[in-house]
Amino acid sequence: MNRNIDLPEVDDFLLYIKTQNYSPETIYNYEQDLKQLQNFLEEEKIGFSDLSKQNISRYKAYLTSRERKQPFGGTTAPRRLESRSINRNLSSLRSYLKYLIDMDKPVPLPPDVIKMIKTDKKHGQVAELSDLVRLVEFPETFEKNIFVGLRNRCMLEVLLATGMRISELVSLNRDQLDGTGKLFIRGKGRKERFVYLTDRANKILEKFLAMRQDTCPAMFVSLRGANAGKASNRVSPNYLQMKIKEYKEKLRIIVPTSAHSLRHGFATYLAESGANPAAIQILLGHESLDTTTRYVHASDKFAQETHSKYHPLK
Repeated sequence: MNRNIDLPEVDDFLLYIKTQNYSPETIYNYEQDLKQLQNFLEEEKIGFSDLSKQNISRYKAYLTSRERKQPFGGTTAPRRLESRSINRNLSSLRSYLKYLIDMDKPVPLPPDVIKMIKTDKKHGQVAELSDLVRLVEFPETFEKNIFVGLRNRCMLEVLLATGMRISELVSLNRDQLDGTGKLFIRGKGRKERFVYLTDRANKILEKFLAMRQDTCPAMFVSLRGANAGKASNRVSPNYLQMKIKEYKEKLRIIVPTSAHSLRHGFATYLAESGANPAAIQILLGHESLDTTTRYVHASDKFAQETHSKYHPLK
């Protein structure tokens, strides 16, 4: 095996992005992506210092192959990576190379020569608003435990009311609510912003907090966490995603639905009601308006109504 196959300074790079306040999920993705590159170098017997444009093209082909090894575990991948996942891998490599340059370490090629691949533009599917409302309200009637039912209803209400990310939701503390339905949150990249509850979400949240008998600072805790008063027992993103999937199946909602779907629905239905894209950008916590316009897919119905209303030769 070529002595130079191992990626240099990987642990230092991961430590560096951790100090830059990247989320644990983002750090894990970087680690996965660089391990994927490591697997490629080992299988192809290419030294890191020998990486070239041609090898990057082979790496792209490797990422699309089902014969590639999974980042950890050594088993072959169950499916091909989608174009967006491939671009995430390439972006991770770019960031890693930029870090090495900043640390005055040698790199085999400039980061900018690594080009992203073309991605498929998909028309975003959003569940009907009536289905999202049914999903949000379902936990209170479905869950046998009153605390769990109200808590899960409350979490879904807050997601749909504010458009926040699931990571932002589960990290909420009680002192972030100001009593008027306004929440101060720290989002992706530690960027701070306000989000706003609807009247119904605010009432449900107040009802849930009034039920709480614990002193735990976390907004949403497990039953064990509520009883022990420990913030470490927050509701996990995986738990909430699993519950949304269960509720969706029980309600027979056929459109793919997740915590992200509630954020997507929040943005889409605001846009359909005529909200300014710049305001939606602020509410979602996007740095760029381009991200918001790619993210907010107005429905065909809204597009048709806009055409009928505004076309000069109507």
